[in-house]
Amino acid sequence: MTDPTHAPGEHHATVRLGLKENWRQFAWLVLINAFVGGMVGIERTVVPLIGAETFHIASTTLITSFIVSFGVVKALANLVSGHLADTWGRKRVLVIGWLLGLPVPFIIITAPSWEWIVAANVLLGLSQGFAWSMTVIMKVDLVGPKSRGLAVGLNEFAGYVAVGATAFLTGYLASRHGLRPVPIYLGIGYAVLGTLLSMLAVRDTREHVRTETRDANDSAASLSFREVFALTTYRNRDLFAASQAGLVNNLNDGMSWGIFPLFFTSLGMGVERIGILKAVYPVVWGVGQVVTGPLSDRWGRKGLIVAGMWVQAAGLFLTAATGHFAWWLVASVLLGVGTAMVYPSLIAAVSDASAPAWRARSLSVYRFWRDLGYAIGALSAGLIADRFGFATAIQSIGALTFVSGAVVAVVMRGRRPGSAPPAVASLPGP
Repeated sequence: MTDPTHAPGEHHATVRLGLKENWRQFAWLVLINAFVGGMVGIERTVVPLIGAETFHIASTTLITSFIVSFGVVKALANLVSGHLADTWGRKRVLVIGWLLGLPVPFIIITAPSWEWIVAANVLLGLSQGFAWSMTVIMKVDLVGPKSRGLAVGLNEFAGYVAVGATAFLTGYLASRHGLRPVPIYLGIGYAVLGTLLSMLAVRDTREHVRTETRDANDSAASLSFREVFALTTYRNRDLFAASQAGLVNNLNDGMSWGIFPLFFTSLGMGVERIGILKAVYPVVWGVGQVVTGPLSDRWGRKGLIVAGMWVQAAGLFLTAATGHFAWWLVASVLLGVGTAMVYPSLIAAVSDASAPAWRARSLSVYRFWRDLGYAIGALSAGLIADRFGFATAIQSIGALTFVSGAVVAVVMRGRRPGSAPPAVASLPGP
């Protein structure tokens, strides 16, 4: 049987697992993921306001449609990214992701109608699904089983600090130069640099997977994608718990992406201060993961995930309950802290529960469900906001976030990071 981690003609070099042993490649991937995050950051503050102020769209549901298109397409790209990574190689998929993202800032700058913005987000979703997935998978490949939390924490730190910094910069630039085109110029720089570095600096990591598979004496390489999908979605209790929590985490993030700028504007806040609030959440999220990722390696994943979901819920309830900038700032910090606890822990938990030979596919299924949350959150929050108001939409998503944390508390087992995944650890069912 053909080994999916090895392509014909691929160079066989002696490879070792570990962050220290692979720090140069790891560092390049951290920088590249900062550019990946920056591409999302150009939209966090200004794009919902472009819909409301430039194209005069009154419907919250219609304004959030750009997040729905992004979320659905990114989820589907995630779903196939693991299979493509195993068959085409990680680097090729990374480069394809960047090539798909190159037109996005140009379309946003020149878009004559809202439909063009929605179309740009289809490309952005494909780009993010391929490029961000590959930076995660390649880092996990490089470090091996003992430092997954640290690897994921550093990856997400780079991506979400860039999201936050770019959200702040675009808000600042928009307050002085208008919503278009100046704030979006940042995206052009990110796209060009990310594409060039992915082509010139990155090496594929499939040989690292072969090394880990051989060291683990893994016999699960014959699992089909359908079997991996079932395991990750519902059959394995740890993977099920992680997948539902990931979906709800990004559901509340999709809601905040689309609803928060409109909510704050409706209460009289200017675009520059909105940019500050939209920056604090992902910056705290990003920086916090440098701490929470390694902590999950030492303490385990479950406790951080449960507590993090409940801290997020508290931040959402506080946002809806007050109308003052200072309290919104506190709520944004809570959202960032909670998400920092959850995000790397979830990816590391999925990696823990997956065998090396099908880990990339399991991560792609997890990321499919997680990023489908963007679309579900934006659409549901938009519908609730149009009928009952912004505060009710935020409170509803906060309640769902709390329930998701409770599901993890009941279903997920605490497992020692780096331990071998069980061959069969299923919930009752087919």
